[in-house]
Amino acid sequence: MTETNPVFRCGTVAIVGRPNVGKSTLLNHILGLKLSITSRKAQTTRHRLLGIHTTADTQFLFVDTPGFQQKHINALNRTLNKTVTQVLTEVDVVLFVIEPMHLGEADRLVLNMLPKDRPVLLVVNKADLMGDKNNLLPLIQDFDLEFPFAAIVPVSAKKSLYLDELLTTVRQHLPEQPAIYAEDEFTDKNERFLAAELLREKVFRLLGEEIPYAVTVEIEQFQQEGKLRRIHAAIIVDKESQKPMLIGKNGEKLKQISTEARQDMEKLFGGKIWLEVWVKVKSGWADDERALKSLGY
Repeated sequence: MTETNPVFRCGTVAIVGRPNVGKSTLLNHILGLKLSITSRKAQTTRHRLLGIHTTADTQFLFVDTPGFQQKHINALNRTLNKTVTQVLTEVDVVLFVIEPMHLGEADRLVLNMLPKDRPVLLVVNKADLMGDKNNLLPLIQDFDLEFPFAAIVPVSAKKSLYLDELLTTVRQHLPEQPAIYAEDEFTDKNERFLAAELLREKVFRLLGEEIPYAVTVEIEQFQQEGKLRRIHAAIIVDKESQKPMLIGKNGEKLKQISTEARQDMEKLFGGKIWLEVWVKVKSGWADDERALKSLGY
Protein backbone atom coordinates (compact mmCIF):
# COMPACT_ATOMS: atom_id res chain seq x y z
CA MET A 1 0.00 0.00 0.00
CA THR A 2 1.46 3.40 -1.01
CA GLU A 3 1.32 6.35 1.34
CA THR A 4 -0.40 9.35 -0.25
CA ASN A 5 1.37 11.89 1.97
CA PRO A 6 4.43 9.99 3.15
CA VAL A 7 5.77 10.93 6.56
CA PHE A 8 9.51 10.84 7.14
CA ARG A 9 10.86 7.61 8.58
CA CYS A 10 14.28 6.89 10.02
CA GLY A 11 15.63 3.78 11.71
CA THR A 12 18.38 1.21 12.08
CA VAL A 13 18.52 -1.96 10.00
CA ALA A 14 20.90 -4.81 10.87
CA ILE A 15 22.27 -6.95 8.05
CA VAL A 16 23.10 -10.39 9.46
CA GLY A 17 23.90 -13.86 8.18
CA ARG A 18 26.64 -16.44 8.06
CA PRO A 19 29.98 -15.45 6.48
CA ASN A 20 30.09 -14.93 2.71
CA VAL A 21 26.40 -14.57 1.91
CA GLY A 22 26.87 -11.08 0.43
CA LYS A 23 25.99 -8.80 3.37
CA SER A 24 28.67 -6.22 2.57
CA THR A 25 27.95 -6.37 -1.17
CA LEU A 26 24.28 -5.72 -0.41
CA LEU A 27 25.16 -2.64 1.66
CA ASN A 28 27.56 -1.28 -0.97
CA HIS A 29 25.02 -1.62 -3.79
CA ILE A 30 22.26 0.05 -1.77
CA LEU A 31 24.60 2.96 -0.97
CA GLY A 32 25.96 3.12 -4.52
CA LEU A 33 29.56 3.25 -3.27
CA LYS A 34 32.18 0.97 -1.78
CA LEU A 35 31.94 1.41 1.98
CA SER A 36 32.14 -2.14 3.30
CA ILE A 37 35.09 -4.24 2.16
CA THR A 38 34.40 -7.55 0.44
CA SER A 39 36.19 -10.78 -0.39
CA ARG A 40 35.29 -14.45 -0.68
CA LYS A 41 36.98 -15.20 2.64
CA ALA A 42 35.19 -15.43 5.96
CA GLN A 43 35.99 -12.77 8.56
CA THR A 44 36.37 -10.03 5.93
CA THR A 45 33.94 -7.84 7.88
CA ARG A 46 35.26 -7.45 11.42
CA HIS A 47 33.54 -4.29 12.61
CA ARG A 48 30.06 -2.95 13.10
CA LEU A 49 29.78 -0.59 10.13
CA LEU A 50 27.04 2.00 9.65
CA GLY A 51 25.94 2.82 6.11
CA ILE A 52 23.57 5.78 5.74
CA HIS A 53 21.15 5.87 2.79
CA THR A 54 18.88 8.93 2.63
CA THR A 55 15.95 9.39 0.23
CA ALA A 56 13.21 12.04 0.02
CA ASP A 57 11.12 10.39 2.75
CA THR A 58 13.43 7.94 4.55
CA GLN A 59 16.83 7.66 6.19
CA PHE A 60 17.96 4.03 6.35
CA LEU A 61 20.74 3.39 8.87
CA PHE A 62 22.15 0.04 7.77
CA VAL A 63 24.42 -1.80 10.19
CA ASP A 64 26.70 -4.29 8.43
CA THR A 65 27.84 -6.96 10.88
CA PRO A 66 30.56 -9.63 10.85
CA GLY A 67 29.45 -13.08 9.74
CA PHE A 68 28.79 -15.23 12.81
CA GLN A 69 31.97 -17.23 13.41
CA GLN A 70 31.93 -20.92 14.34
CA LYS A 71 35.50 -21.96 13.48
CA HIS A 72 38.81 -20.95 15.05
CA ILE A 73 37.18 -19.38 18.12
CA ASN A 74 39.76 -17.03 19.62
CA ALA A 75 39.48 -13.63 21.30
CA LEU A 76 38.98 -11.90 17.93
CA ASN A 77 36.15 -14.19 16.83
CA ARG A 78 34.49 -13.98 20.25
CA THR A 79 34.56 -10.20 19.84
CA LEU A 80 33.04 -10.46 16.34
CA ASN A 81 30.22 -12.72 17.59
CA LYS A 82 29.53 -10.38 20.51
CA THR A 83 29.16 -7.53 18.00
CA VAL A 84 26.49 -9.49 16.09
CA THR A 85 24.45 -10.39 19.18
CA GLN A 86 24.64 -6.83 20.52
CA VAL A 87 23.49 -5.28 17.24
CA LEU A 88 20.44 -7.57 17.16
CA THR A 89 19.20 -6.05 20.44
CA GLU A 90 19.55 -2.44 19.28
CA VAL A 91 18.01 -2.12 15.81
CA ASP A 92 14.51 -1.47 14.46
CA VAL A 93 14.60 -4.05 11.65
CA VAL A 94 16.75 -7.11 10.89
CA LEU A 95 17.68 -8.39 7.42
CA PHE A 96 18.61 -12.08 7.60
CA VAL A 97 20.59 -12.72 4.40
CA ILE A 98 20.89 -16.22 2.96
CA GLU A 99 21.96 -17.78 -0.34
CA PRO A 100 19.53 -20.06 -2.17
CA MET A 101 22.22 -22.53 -3.20
CA HIS A 102 24.10 -22.93 0.06
CA LEU A 103 21.94 -23.57 3.11
CA GLY A 104 23.08 -25.40 6.16
CA GLU A 105 23.76 -25.42 9.87
CA ALA A 106 25.63 -22.10 9.75
CA ASP A 107 22.45 -20.38 8.49
CA ARG A 108 20.34 -22.10 11.14
CA LEU A 109 22.73 -20.98 13.87
CA VAL A 110 22.09 -17.35 12.93
CA LEU A 111 18.37 -18.06 12.51
CA ASN A 112 18.22 -19.19 16.14
CA MET A 113 19.74 -15.89 17.27
CA LEU A 114 17.17 -13.66 15.53
CA PRO A 115 14.99 -11.52 17.81
CA LYS A 116 11.28 -12.30 18.07
CA ASP A 117 10.35 -8.80 19.26
CA ARG A 118 11.11 -6.83 16.07
CA PRO A 119 10.53 -7.25 12.31
CA VAL A 120 12.90 -9.70 10.61
CA LEU A 121 13.00 -9.85 6.80
CA LEU A 122 14.36 -12.90 5.03
CA VAL A 123 16.56 -11.64 2.17
CA VAL A 124 17.37 -14.37 -0.35
CA ASN A 125 20.50 -13.08 -2.08
CA LYS A 126 21.79 -14.31 -5.46
CA ALA A 127 18.20 -15.12 -6.38
CA ASP A 128 19.15 -14.62 -10.04
CA LEU A 129 21.11 -17.90 -9.87
CA MET A 130 17.86 -19.79 -9.28
CA GLY A 131 16.40 -18.82 -12.66
CA ASP A 132 12.62 -19.01 -12.28
CA LYS A 133 11.49 -17.41 -9.01
CA ASN A 134 9.24 -20.43 -8.46
CA ASN A 135 12.40 -22.43 -7.73
CA LEU A 136 12.71 -20.40 -4.52
CA LEU A 137 9.30 -21.38 -3.18
CA PRO A 138 10.27 -24.66 -1.44
CA LEU A 139 13.20 -22.94 0.26
CA ILE A 140 11.07 -19.98 1.35
CA GLN A 141 8.35 -22.25 2.71
CA ASP A 142 10.88 -24.23 4.78
CA PHE A 143 12.28 -21.11 6.39
CA ASP A 144 8.86 -19.52 6.83
CA LEU A 145 7.80 -22.48 8.95
CA GLU A 146 10.82 -22.02 11.24
CA PHE A 147 10.56 -18.29 11.89
CA PRO A 148 7.81 -15.64 11.71
CA PHE A 149 9.40 -13.43 9.05
CA ALA A 150 7.74 -10.06 8.45
CA ALA A 151 8.48 -10.47 4.72
CA ILE A 152 10.59 -12.52 2.31
CA VAL A 153 12.42 -10.61 -0.43
CA PRO A 154 14.57 -12.24 -3.16
CA VAL A 155 17.39 -9.95 -4.40
CA SER A 156 20.66 -10.01 -6.28
CA ALA A 157 23.01 -7.63 -4.47
CA LYS A 158 25.79 -7.95 -7.04
CA LYS A 159 23.45 -7.14 -9.94
CA SER A 160 21.44 -4.55 -7.95
CA LEU A 161 18.20 -6.44 -8.68
CA TYR A 162 15.05 -5.89 -6.60
CA LEU A 163 16.84 -3.54 -4.17
CA ASP A 164 14.07 -0.94 -4.53
CA GLU A 165 11.52 -3.57 -3.51
CA LEU A 166 13.67 -4.41 -0.49
CA LEU A 167 13.92 -0.74 0.57
CA THR A 168 10.18 -0.26 0.15
CA THR A 169 9.53 -3.24 2.41
CA VAL A 170 12.08 -2.12 5.01
CA ARG A 171 10.61 1.40 5.09
CA GLN A 172 7.22 0.08 6.21
CA HIS A 173 8.79 -1.13 9.45
CA LEU A 174 10.84 1.96 10.35
CA PRO A 175 9.65 4.46 12.97
CA GLU A 176 8.31 7.87 12.05
CA GLN A 177 11.01 10.32 13.07
CA PRO A 178 13.31 12.92 11.48
CA ALA A 179 16.70 12.11 9.97
CA ILE A 180 19.58 11.67 12.41
CA TYR A 181 22.40 12.36 9.95
CA ALA A 182 22.90 15.01 7.27
CA GLU A 183 21.70 14.12 3.78
CA ASP A 184 25.23 13.87 2.34
CA GLU A 185 26.67 11.61 5.07
CA PHE A 186 27.17 7.95 4.16
CA THR A 187 28.83 6.54 7.32
CA ASP A 188 29.78 7.38 10.88
CA LYS A 189 33.33 6.05 10.40
CA ASN A 190 36.26 8.40 9.77
CA GLU A 191 38.67 8.24 6.83
CA ARG A 192 41.41 6.73 8.99
CA PHE A 193 39.20 3.70 9.70
CA LEU A 194 38.11 3.40 6.06
CA ALA A 195 41.73 3.54 4.83
CA ALA A 196 42.69 0.66 7.13
CA GLU A 197 39.75 -1.39 5.92
CA LEU A 198 40.53 -0.85 2.22
CA LEU A 199 44.12 -1.93 2.80
CA ARG A 200 43.03 -5.03 4.74
CA GLU A 201 40.65 -5.94 1.91
CA LYS A 202 43.58 -6.15 -0.51
CA VAL A 203 45.41 -8.52 1.84
CA PHE A 204 42.29 -10.74 1.95
CA ARG A 205 41.90 -10.67 -1.82
CA LEU A 206 45.51 -11.05 -2.92
CA LEU A 207 46.87 -13.64 -0.49
CA GLY A 208 46.19 -17.33 0.06
CA GLU A 209 43.64 -18.88 2.37
CA GLU A 210 45.42 -18.83 5.73
CA ILE A 211 47.36 -15.55 5.92
CA PRO A 212 44.44 -13.05 6.03
CA TYR A 213 43.09 -14.39 9.34
CA ALA A 214 46.42 -13.60 11.01
CA VAL A 215 46.48 -10.07 9.59
CA THR A 216 45.19 -6.69 10.70
CA VAL A 217 46.03 -3.11 9.71
CA GLU A 218 47.06 -0.16 11.86
CA ILE A 219 47.15 3.40 10.49
CA GLU A 220 50.12 4.99 12.22
CA GLN A 221 49.84 8.44 10.60
CA PHE A 222 47.05 10.12 8.65
CA GLN A 223 47.64 13.70 7.53
CA GLN A 224 45.66 15.83 5.09
CA GLU A 225 47.24 18.68 3.14
CA GLY A 226 44.56 20.23 0.95
CA LYS A 227 43.25 17.38 -1.20
CA LEU A 228 46.36 15.24 -0.62
CA ARG A 229 46.26 12.63 2.15
CA ARG A 230 49.53 11.18 3.48
CA ILE A 231 48.96 7.78 5.06
CA HIS A 232 51.50 5.59 6.90
CA ALA A 233 50.13 2.10 7.51
CA ALA A 234 51.40 -1.09 9.11
CA ILE A 235 50.10 -4.51 8.08
CA ILE A 236 50.39 -6.60 11.26
CA VAL A 237 50.99 -10.34 11.09
CA ASP A 238 51.13 -13.00 13.76
CA LYS A 239 54.42 -14.74 12.83
CA GLU A 240 57.77 -13.72 11.36
CA SER A 241 57.37 -16.46 8.73
CA GLN A 242 54.30 -14.64 7.34
CA LYS A 243 56.18 -11.45 6.45
CA PRO A 244 57.85 -12.80 3.26
CA MET A 245 54.45 -13.96 1.93
CA LEU A 246 53.05 -10.45 2.30
CA ILE A 247 56.12 -8.72 0.90
CA GLY A 248 56.64 -11.14 -2.00
CA LYS A 249 59.63 -11.50 -4.28
CA ASN A 250 61.43 -8.14 -4.61
CA GLY A 251 58.53 -6.55 -2.71
CA GLU A 252 56.10 -7.14 -5.59
CA LYS A 253 53.17 -8.49 -3.51
CA LEU A 254 53.30 -5.61 -1.02
CA LYS A 255 53.52 -3.15 -3.91
CA GLN A 256 50.42 -4.67 -5.52
CA ILE A 257 48.49 -4.55 -2.23
CA SER A 258 49.50 -0.91 -1.67
CA THR A 259 48.74 0.21 -5.24
CA GLU A 260 45.25 -1.34 -5.33
CA ALA A 261 44.43 0.02 -1.86
CA ARG A 262 45.62 3.51 -2.83
CA GLN A 263 43.44 3.48 -5.96
CA ASP A 264 40.35 2.56 -3.91
CA MET A 265 41.14 5.25 -1.32
CA GLU A 266 41.46 7.92 -4.01
CA LYS A 267 38.10 6.90 -5.43
CA LEU A 268 36.34 6.92 -2.05
CA PHE A 269 37.98 10.06 -0.62
CA GLY A 270 38.02 12.05 -3.85
CA GLY A 271 41.66 13.14 -3.74
CA LYS A 272 45.26 12.05 -4.19
CA ILE A 273 46.78 9.57 -1.71
CA TRP A 274 50.43 9.19 -0.72
CA LEU A 275 50.54 5.76 0.89
CA GLU A 276 53.45 4.08 2.61
CA VAL A 277 52.94 0.52 3.85
CA TRP A 278 55.18 -1.87 5.76
CA VAL A 279 54.76 -5.20 7.58
CA LYS A 280 55.13 -5.68 11.35
CA VAL A 281 54.97 -8.77 13.58
CA LYS A 282 52.80 -8.81 16.73
CA SER A 283 52.69 -12.39 17.95
CA GLY A 284 49.32 -13.60 19.25
CA TRP A 285 47.50 -10.32 18.59
CA ALA A 286 44.24 -12.08 17.60
CA ASP A 287 43.99 -13.86 20.96
CA ASP A 288 45.08 -10.95 23.15
CA GLU A 289 42.23 -8.83 24.55
CA ARG A 290 44.50 -5.85 25.21
CA ALA A 291 46.03 -5.95 21.72
CA LEU A 292 42.55 -6.19 20.15
CA LYS A 293 41.39 -3.07 22.01
CA SER A 294 44.45 -1.11 20.95
CA LEU A 295 43.76 -2.15 17.34
CA GLY A 296 40.15 -0.93 17.48
CA TYR A 297 38.29 -4.23 18.01
